[in-house]
Amino acid sequence: MKKAFRIKKNEEFSKLIAKKQSTAFASYIIYYDHRQEDHARIGISVSKKLGKAVMRNKIKRQIRMMIAEEIDLRSYPYDVIIIARKSYLENDYLTNKKGLAKALKKVTII
Repeated sequence: MKKAFRIKKNEEFSKLIAKKQSTAFASYIIYYDHRQEDHARIGISVSKKLGKAVMRNKIKRQIRMMIAEEIDLRSYPYDVIIIARKSYLENDYLTNKKGLAKALKKVTII
C-alpha cells in the first residue's frame, strides 16, 4: 500500500475518531468518514497490549496486506482507521481476513 493511501499524522487520526462514526467487530474497531481526497486513506493502530514492537509491526503488515487484497482504495468511499483488538491474536490469518472483509463491506453499506 502506497504512502499516499495511509493516514499517518496524529491530528488526522484524532479528527476521524472525533467524528464518532464507528463500528465494532470481534477483532477490529473501525472508524470511518467520507474521504476528503480523490482516493481512500487507511490508518492502522495496534495497541501495546497486543505485544512488543515486532508483533505490532507484523499485525500492521498483515492488515495492510488484507486491505490490498480486499478493496480498491481508488474507488472506496471512506477514509478508515482500523484498530486491532486483543482477539486478533486468537484467530488465524484467514479468519481475520474474512472478518476484515466483512467489516469493510458493512461500513460501505452504512
